Amino acid sequence: MSDRVAIAIDGHIADVRLDRPDKMNAIDPAMFEAIGGAIDSLAGRTDVRCVVLSGEGKAFCAGLDMASMAAGGSGTPRERNAQGSILPQHVTWGWRQLPMPVIAAVHGAAFGGGFQIMSGADVRLAAPRTRFAIRETYWGLVPDMAGFPIWRGLVRDDVLRELVYTAREFDAEEAFHHGFVTRIADDPHAAAMELARAIAARSPHAIRGAKRLLNMAHDADPRAMLEAETEEQVKVIGKPNMMEAVAANMEKRAPHFVD
Repeated sequence: MSDRVAIAIDGHIADVRLDRPDKMNAIDPAMFEAIGGAIDSLAGRTDVRCVVLSGEGKAFCAGLDMASMAAGGSGTPRERNAQGSILPQHVTWGWRQLPMPVIAAVHGAAFGGGFQIMSGADVRLAAPRTRFAIRETYWGLVPDMAGFPIWRGLVRDDVLRELVYTAREFDAEEAFHHGFVTRIADDPHAAAMELARAIAARSPHAIRGAKRLLNMAHDADPRAMLEAETEEQVKVIGKPNMMEAVAANMEKRAPHFVD
């Protein structure tokens, strides 16, 4: 894909890796562009049923490359896309908006912008010794990469305020306790790939419909949510992939879905 992000697609799974290991995958302007490009390249793919997002080297992502930003490299595009995001928000919010589920496999460290990028995934698996921090106030900044609209559905308000205000580091157990991490795994990438294979074995149209509903559930009023459930069900009920799921389960065989 680029010298910042690598993508390999196999078995309907996109294995996406932040690929700047010498800098602990710290985010510079080129990394912003590469992550945004990776998201955009996956958005229109019907053959990808699940995405696994991880980082090469010692860490998932150490956050902003402050040396690069201090040297004048902070001029990332500020135009808003169709979802209302500017590029620094798109690299987080874009994972949530992809039509297929995204699983983050996190190790080493996820600080600042890296923590926000991780938060954009549907499911987040972390190695036991991973360190986390909402780091922005340490640098005199505020979190502005779409973390807030995601975190409000994950963690208690007072806990979030304390972590944002102090910028302190916390471990995987605390991250799990608060809801930032779905589960702790000794090998998060292997666990993420196993989970991705399980998701990829389901009807892709049903999974995509379920993700649309889950995304909508954050903000929708009950009536809109009820109507959306019905609309999504009409899209899949009685269709070839639904009939194949029933037949495969009845015949105790692997299903063969059409993307």
